[in-house]
Amino acid sequence: MESPFDVLCIDRDADDETVERAYRERVKEAHPDQGGSVEEFRRVRAAYERIIAGEEPEEPAAVAETGPTRRRARTEVTYLNYDVLADHGWAVDDDTLFEKAAAADLDTEDYGRFYAEPGESLLEAAENRGFAWPFACRGGACVNCAILLHEGELSMPVNHVLPTEMMERNIRLSCNGMPITDELKVVYNVKHMADLEELLLPPKPFEAAYAGD
Repeated sequence: MESPFDVLCIDRDADDETVERAYRERVKEAHPDQGGSVEEFRRVRAAYERIIAGEEPEEPAAVAETGPTRRRARTEVTYLNYDVLADHGWAVDDDTLFEKAAAADLDTEDYGRFYAEPGESLLEAAENRGFAWPFACRGGACVNCAILLHEGELSMPVNHVLPTEMMERNIRLSCNGMPITDELKVVYNVKHMADLEELLLPPKPFEAAYAGD
């Protein structure tokens, strides 16, 4: 199996900042919209995910035992569907939003919990547990997969679309956002929030491209 460090063109002892920077550069080059291909894009993304999941360089055992690791525990994700807020008269910025959702007896599609394992993006974690969250490009170039953070944080190495103002409002992309805290509380399916609709992409071409996933 090829080394993920070679795919990202970095040294095996690269620190987290170097890994993130290399991934941002390589994924832009590999993106189909930038002259790359779906296969190369997947290869680069898989390499990054293997590194942050804790894959160690092939060094002597003594080094592996004493060296730093990027492995983290899985993340508990509590989710809420944006589409149900209007039905209940809830505000997205309500500090008690998730308490209200927990007491509302919502369907599992609209509210619940699952665990994201190390190396999974938030979108992949949801899909791997049977949920159909919206997406389009999977490359950080649209907001179809956007979520709103109420608690916790994601590492989002690629973002070609969200301006600083939206980031400050805790809008993130689930397609490449990697959970980096023990717990997350997110409102998903926020693509129809004000100021986001103009950043959407038609999903069908991308869904077809990834139909075999």
